[in-house]
Amino acid sequence: MSSLITEDEISHEADIVWLEDNTDLDYVRQSLDRLPTRKGRPAYHRGGRMVGYAILGPTAKPSRASGTFRRRVFWLMPHDRDTEPAGLYAKSAPAEAVDPRTLEARVKGYKTERSEGGPPSTAMQELGITLPL
Repeated sequence: MSSLITEDEISHEADIVWLEDNTDLDYVRQSLDRLPTRKGRPAYHRGGRMVGYAILGPTAKPSRASGTFRRRVFWLMPHDRDTEPAGLYAKSAPAEAVDPRTLEARVKGYKTERSEGGPPSTAMQELGITLPL
């Protein structure tokens, strides 16, 4: 989940590779997966589809126990807003979702009004209130 990803865990990222144009995506789900390599397209074993992944730099060390690397993977489920705009996440986002426009290598990414189904109401804007509350 995005709130559980720490700056330290992504400090060895060199780049983010997008498999799809993310400019029209309100949010993407992100997770830290244990992968056998620092770079290259990882295998994907979830429902839905992978839309991007992180590449690690040469200073990233594998886990002593498993020999794997922790890398971020960005993905969407079939019931997410990009394919079902009026569905379950029409006015919200899953817990692990972040706005892809806020993502970069070594940057966790954040929920925004857009990712939460915004924009905020006029009253919220006048009061300076932003989502999520």
